[in-house]
Formats: sequence, structure tokens, C-alpha cells
Amino acid sequence: MAADGNPAVQMVLPMAEMVGWLRQGVGELVRQAGLRLMDLLMQEEVRELVGERSQRQAERKANRWGSERGYCVVMGQKVPVERPRVRTTDDQEVRLGSYELFHRGEPLTETVWEKLMLGLSTRKYGQAVRQFTEAYGLEKSAISEHFIEASREKLQGMMERRLDKMRLCALLIDATPFEGQQMVAALGIAQDGRKMILGIRQGATENATVVGELLGDLVSRGLDFSEPKLYVLDGGKALTAAVKKHAGESAAIQRCQVHKRRNVLDHLTDEHKPAVAKRLHAAYALEDYAAAKQALNALHRELMDLNPSAARSLGEGMEETLTVHRLHVPMQLRKTLASTNVIESAFSIVEQVCKERETLAWRRPARALGRVGTIGCRKTVPQGYRTQTDSGAHQRIRSSDAA
Repeated sequence: MAADGNPAVQMVLPMAEMVGWLRQGVGELVRQAGLRLMDLLMQEEVRELVGERSQRQAERKANRWGSERGYCVVMGQKVPVERPRVRTTDDQEVRLGSYELFHRGEPLTETVWEKLMLGLSTRKYGQAVRQFTEAYGLEKSAISEHFIEASREKLQGMMERRLDKMRLCALLIDATPFEGQQMVAALGIAQDGRKMILGIRQGATENATVVGELLGDLVSRGLDFSEPKLYVLDGGKALTAAVKKHAGESAAIQRCQVHKRRNVLDHLTDEHKPAVAKRLHAAYALEDYAAAKQALNALHRELMDLNPSAARSLGEGMEETLTVHRLHVPMQLRKTLASTNVIESAFSIVEQVCKERETLAWRRPARALGRVGTIGCRKTVPQGYRTQTDSGAHQRIRSSDAA
């Protein structure tokens, strides 16, 4: 029995139809029964508004007015339904609350965004998610528009998010070329290990103006640069100058070791690259700061005879590549904080998504800006990148800044 104020509905399904659905699987039975239930609820609402069919009502205020084609959103697809219509006696359309609920249903753009971010292409989206034979709105162009809309909303939310309450142990800044321009992004690592994209800027080059605007935006949104934290940079002079302008000359800066290796090896011939790469890897893998510095200095002296250009590349900013060693950051945590690989993983996902689409619209820098933003809005950190921060290392960063 239904409780007062909570009317019940009873649905009767023909056994023959149920058996037919079951032959196609339990899922088909659930889907078809769900559609019948939605129709029953809409008809019940109509009955409550206009009364029973073929019965006179002296105070009738509305009438049935046929039906028209509508749709509900189920599992990321539009499924057609017949929407009953009701009009008042003074000829005004009555909106059915039950249909509005079904019509709104699941957030379609959110469903599309989640599936495409997992690697599903717009071309194969309909084939992969279709659960109803009569479902529509799964064409490549429609799915692409839904994804663009969701990305735009998420990017706006990320770019306007307040940062006052964020307590970061590290801030990573890196840039990547895209269609002749540079995408500069800042990623924060919170004290509980969570990672999030904080801001993005698009520029012709990775210059001081672009980076300064990015950091200035973070300040305006409440990020506290006076609070000691580790700054992990790709080595560009513009990044270092901008960080020191906002955080002070004593800011703890970690130059990306991966970028350093890459820059040094670019000066060498194929014959010498493997041996030097092995020496660099071994030096940075040492746990002790003094030992690592000694190994790099020894390599630097040898490169001065072999290739002075490579030696100068290694010597430039070498001390800043050892900041995590100097701060005695634990080896496990050092794997994350010694380079900008974490932020580059976001860039690689964006590049992969854009390549899969292979259309001019998707290759536009403005679209890429939205794609990078969506990575920062993901609810979960990709598996393998969640690292609990070390409170002792964070305290050492504080002591380093205070000095």
C-alpha cells in the first residue's frame, strides 16, 4: 500500500514480451521495462492533472492534447519516447514534471566527456555505448559538440577556481609546443598527494610575459607564494625569473632532471650518447647530495675535453637539478619531484586525444587549451601518479626558504 501523499503505480507486462526481451539478455528486459515504467509515470501524472478518460468533470482545468515525440537521456544516449501533452482550458501548455525529469536525466555532456577522456573516439562512440536500438544523437559531430561543451565548462570552472585554501608542497610549471604555439601549465601537488592543474596560458613562446601572467592569475585567485614550497621547472630562464619574482630569490627551485639529460645529449653524437646518458642517470640516482654532485662534476670535466657545448649545457643550472638531493627528499617521492614528468603526462593525454580526432577543429590551439583544462578537472588522479607527500621533506623546504 502507498503511504499518504505518496501514490503508488502498478505496471503489468505481458509475459510473452518479457520472454522475448529475456532472450536478448536481462539488460534488454531492464531497458524495455524502464521505458514502459516511464510511460506509465507520465500517464499517471496526466491522469492526476485532467482526471480519468471519458468522465465529465465540472471543474476541469486542463485537457489531454495528444502526444508528440520526445526523448530521455539514458547512459549517454538519447532514447525516443512519446510525450503526452496537456493544455489548460485557456489554451496554455502544461509541462509534465515526470517528462522533464526523464528528459534531463543523466548529464549527457558529462557522460560523453568521461568516455572520451578514457580514450573512446567520437567515431566509435555510438557503436560502443548504444544500448537501445532506436537511440539517436550518437553521430560523430554531435558527440564532438557535447565534448567541446563539457570541456569549455570544466575549463572555465578550473580557471576561476579559488586557491585560498590550497596547501601545496610543490608547484610544477612546464610548457609544450602545440601547432606553432606554447601551452604553459601550472600543476600543484597538495600535501595529501593530490595533483591538479591550477592554470594554463597560451602564447607564441615560453616568455616572461606569458609565465608572469600565469603566476599573476594564480596570485589573484588566492595562491600564497609566501608559503614555502618546491618549484619544479623545465629549466627555461623565463620560468625561473617569474617564480623568483613572486616567491623570492630564495625559492627552492628544482630544475627538471629529464630536461637536463635531454639538453646535454642533444649536443652529442650518437656514438657518445649512450655512455653519457648512463652516467647522468647513475649520478641523479644517487641518494646522497655530495655524491651526486661529485659524479656530475666529474662528468662535466670529461665533457669539457669531449664536447665543450655539452659540458656548458650540463654546468648551466646544475646545482638546481640537485635541489631534491640537497633537501633530502625520500627516494620514492624524489621520482615525482625531480622532473616535470607528472605535468607532461597531462600534455601527452591531450596530444593523444587530439591525434585521435584528426580534424582541423580539434587541432586548433583554443581547443587544445580546453583539452589540457579537462585533464586538470578529472575527479581522480591517473593510477600510478598518486604520491603521499613527506612531512619532513616539506619542513626542509620551509627551512631552505627561511635560510
